[in-house]
Amino acid sequence: MAGWRVRMPFVLAVAVVTGAAVHAAASGATAQAQNPPVPRPFPGTTAPPTSPPAAKPADPAGTPAGGATKTSAPRPNTPQTPAPQGPAQPSAGTNPAAQYAYPGAEYLDSFDAGRGQRFYLFGTNAPFSDILLFYKNQVKNGGRELFKTPAMQQFDLGKFDEDTMAFPPSVVVKDYTWENSAGYLFVSGTTEKRFRTIIQIVPPTAR
Repeated sequence: MAGWRVRMPFVLAVAVVTGAAVHAAASGATAQAQNPPVPRPFPGTTAPPTSPPAAKPADPAGTPAGGATKTSAPRPNTPQTPAPQGPAQPSAGTNPAAQYAYPGAEYLDSFDAGRGQRFYLFGTNAPFSDILLFYKNQVKNGGRELFKTPAMQQFDLGKFDEDTMAFPPSVVVKDYTWENSAGYLFVSGTTEKRFRTIIQIVPPTAR
């Protein structure tokens, strides 16, 4: 349709692993390996901070003559102001995309899409064809094919206004079993899950 500009990248998880670097000493001593690399976090999360070893505090007054150790008076505890917390992520039961999700699909995460919109990801092990049939019946249209391989289909949930929206309100379904793939890998803490089909939802903007 003229005047439309649809932009719908599908969010993918990327993990980058780098090799350990080896440095030789100037005198030709034995090479030492650096610390193992830390993989990037899943999109939308924050990598755990890496703190350097705590340095031994210096004694500003030095050591008194005669080798005696100077004893400092204990300092009173200073109350610390807690760091401000970021906005809470919507839960699976309260986010505005839940009503558009496939029944039984598991809520995974959400990401900022800009202009007050968000991407909401849901995972399911139902076949891609079953998901398409469900949305064809719900949205009352056949959607449109974005890619053949791997299969990706989009169903519009409302009109796209490029003056006020970053992405069109829609449901995008992607098949992650293409070429015998084990499925989309979702990592939460130490828990790993795989899903055959991923559903990305941008719900209509509230007026």
